[in-house]
Amino acid sequence: MPVTDCAVTTRKSLLTEENFARVVVGFVTVGFIAIVVAAAAAGWAQWRNQQYLEAIDHTRTVESRISDFSTLIERAETARRGYLVRGAFNHRQAYEEAVAPQRPLLDEIAALTADNAAQQRRVAETRALLAEQLAFQQQTITLIDQGRFDEAIAQFRNDPSITLTRQLRERAAAMLGEEGRLLGERNAAQTRAADTLFALAALAGILLLIVAAAAVTAIRRYTTDLATSRSALRALNENLEDAVEERTVDLQRANDEIQRFAYIVSHDLRSPLVNVMGFTAELDTARQQITRYFDEASANDPELAKSDAAIAAHEDLPEAIGFIRSSTQKMDRLINAILQLSRQGRRTLAPEPIDMNAMVLGIADMLQHRTSEAGAEIRIEGKLPAIETDRLAIEQIFQNLIENAVKYLKPGRAGVVTVRGRRDGKRLLYEVEDNGRGIDPRDHERVFDLFRRSGQQDQPGEGIGLAHVRALAYRLGGLISCESELDRGALFRLSLPPKFQAGEGVSQ
Repeated sequence: MPVTDCAVTTRKSLLTEENFARVVVGFVTVGFIAIVVAAAAAGWAQWRNQQYLEAIDHTRTVESRISDFSTLIERAETARRGYLVRGAFNHRQAYEEAVAPQRPLLDEIAALTADNAAQQRRVAETRALLAEQLAFQQQTITLIDQGRFDEAIAQFRNDPSITLTRQLRERAAAMLGEEGRLLGERNAAQTRAADTLFALAALAGILLLIVAAAAVTAIRRYTTDLATSRSALRALNENLEDAVEERTVDLQRANDEIQRFAYIVSHDLRSPLVNVMGFTAELDTARQQITRYFDEASANDPELAKSDAAIAAHEDLPEAIGFIRSSTQKMDRLINAILQLSRQGRRTLAPEPIDMNAMVLGIADMLQHRTSEAGAEIRIEGKLPAIETDRLAIEQIFQNLIENAVKYLKPGRAGVVTVRGRRDGKRLLYEVEDNGRGIDPRDHERVFDLFRRSGQQDQPGEGIGLAHVRALAYRLGGLISCESELDRGALFRLSLPPKFQAGEGVSQ
């Protein structure tokens, strides 16, 4: 491929990055809005489902109390007859045990069905029938207690207890039927609420899949263009020795464009994020005003405090706003991290002689408060070899490694972080070792990826530190690796040239 054609292809590919950034920002914004809407809808559906569950539980409670009441009616009548026939004390006692809870149980049923006029009417009818039933039953019991069995039998034959018992049974059955009807309605409403929740989740999932598919397509297209431009740059060096310099220039331009692209993406992401954060603050202010309104209105109308709107103002809105705020804060931290990595990638490195022992001691002093709280100790093993490199970069590497070692110590175990170094052939080898919780061997490479973390997520962080460490090590012409097992600590090994020279950074 001619040199001019390769250069043109590269420039065209690089010129599309700004449009690509806008597309990515658009996809992220749509996806974020979809997540917020889906979360709000799911919260509403869950709240409605909880209401239906409470109503169903209430209905089942009423049914249980009605069944208990019906059983007590039957037991009282059976015990009276047994006492009449045998005159045994145990039947007399069984009668008293069956009669005693009848009125309190009926009162409880009345309280539970206070919002149902039909049930209240049936409860009133049942109360009247129960009073009449108890009066006839008590007459029989009193005659038997006095030894007047003939009169008791004659009274039993003439009283309407059988009819009253049947009527009480019918009232109980009617009340159970009404509760069964309510239970059916509430079960159907709960099913509809669950169907709505599943539908919303499915819709949100489909929308996110569409957004993800479109984003992946755009990224793959951009990656293909970038790969094409890199292939074109490689072709410049096939047969022409004088094309090496031009290829180097183009590669540097590509790297600069990648850094600029990261900056553009982060900057454009921040604009909609700032809007979301601002509107969230306005929503919270409006929510506080609404809450104050309901509090003031509730003082004059206590029933207003129990309304759905008041509950939403006091409970649902704060929860939803808190979710949005935590999500935007996390995105803000991620954007700041991307900007920091972009700035570090563009910073000009300035090598200088560095006393590594003094530098590590300074880092240990800076982390003294954290190590004291964790009961940990930072040790320097022997004399660390001096190096000539960029001070800020090497400080950031060791500070991240030592800080991570202190952060992920094993609870209940005295923490020790050891820093050592030696010359390894023409290079310098530094090691930072701890006796903490360790890293799963499957995650040794994964921990160096951007936004990736390993193990239990009980410490603050966004998965940026080790990715930043590796990027800095590459820029200094070094390599970094990890050796670790779970519960046996971790060892990070950093290999660097003794003297950094511009242009000897390791390719990423």
